[in-house]
Amino acid sequence: MPIKPRQPVPALEFDTLDGERWSLAAQQPQHFTMIVVYRGLHCPICRRYLTELNGMIEEFDKRGVVTVVTSTDSEARARQAMDQWGLGKLEVGYGVSIEKAREWGLYISTSRGMTSANVEEPALFAEPGLFLVKPDGTLFWASISTMPFGRPHFNEIVQSLDFVISKNYPARGEA
Repeated sequence: MPIKPRQPVPALEFDTLDGERWSLAAQQPQHFTMIVVYRGLHCPICRRYLTELNGMIEEFDKRGVVTVVTSTDSEARARQAMDQWGLGKLEVGYGVSIEKAREWGLYISTSRGMTSANVEEPALFAEPGLFLVKPDGTLFWASISTMPFGRPHFNEIVQSLDFVISKNYPARGEA
């Protein structure tokens, strides 16, 4: 059953490349925690997407949004992505289990071999998702895809946050 806006999200914990254990329950954002799940090192679209976020992270910080990116990739693959993609401003997690990805409503794909980035896909991996979670642990917004394409642009999310925060706009889609 998918998670719904205004309802508590499942627990989420994973290791990060800075050697810490990230826990959603431990976050204390002013407005939201933004969790960006990317497909993994093999995905050239993820590279462009996370590079865009890396360049805009201060805009989210200014709006009281704690941000983390993560995947089902191993530590080695996540570190390679961080280094090769220049994600030094982002908190990068790794090792989200397939079961946990499913619990969050993410779609799971099987390997199709080598990608256009010349990187082998893992046997199983999560397709992308973006979640905004309120400080009380309830879902505000989710964007989940079955494909690497058509993700929300971070500049549009920033503009939406300005509206949402200033108008105290409620989560939608709960019915």
